[in-house]
Amino acid sequence: MLKSIFKELVSQYKNETAETLWLEINEHYNVKDRKYHNLIHLKNMYKELLACKELITDWKTVLFALFYHDIIYKSTRNDNEEQSALLAEKRLKLINYPEDRIAKCKQLILATKSHLPVSDIDTNLFTDSDLSILGYDWETYYNYSKNVRKEYSFYPDILYKPGRKKVLQHFLSMTYIFKTDYFREKYEDNAKENLRKELTKL
Repeated sequence: MLKSIFKELVSQYKNETAETLWLEINEHYNVKDRKYHNLIHLKNMYKELLACKELITDWKTVLFALFYHDIIYKSTRNDNEEQSALLAEKRLKLINYPEDRIAKCKQLILATKSHLPVSDIDTNLFTDSDLSILGYDWETYYNYSKNVRKEYSFYPDILYKPGRKKVLQHFLSMTYIFKTDYFREKYEDNAKENLRKELTKL
């Protein structure tokens, strides 16, 4: 599904590069130590964004941001978003995507670093979709939390658990986790319940 969506998107600009660009995306997201930041995560985000497509002003740019936002992901680094945005810029220039929309794509990707509310609705919907799993049913959420732990398996519990607690407490300290009314109504209450429940297990 993701392959056909991506290739159709790219083909509107430069058909001959669609397969090559997809193979690069597929290779990056299928690295074996990616237990959460993989194609399943992209598929989930796509489903969430498709459900609120009518609220999005630049659907194609949001889709490009979706495919590239975690293309560079190493749990030992803190510049994954910046590196992903740079790679997205290079690839979108290759297909002659408009400069102003390349800039927006980079903005969308970089926003997933802090998940802070901004004035742009597309950005808020995009970052909310990135966090949507926080509000899923407990079993799905708990599997997500275990997969995140696997991505940081090089840390012993004595280091990982305090860091994870800090992340969970950060989200719980927010008035709202989700920036948009759409995602807030859908997932806010359940997300906070899941975060509290995970905290008790650490």
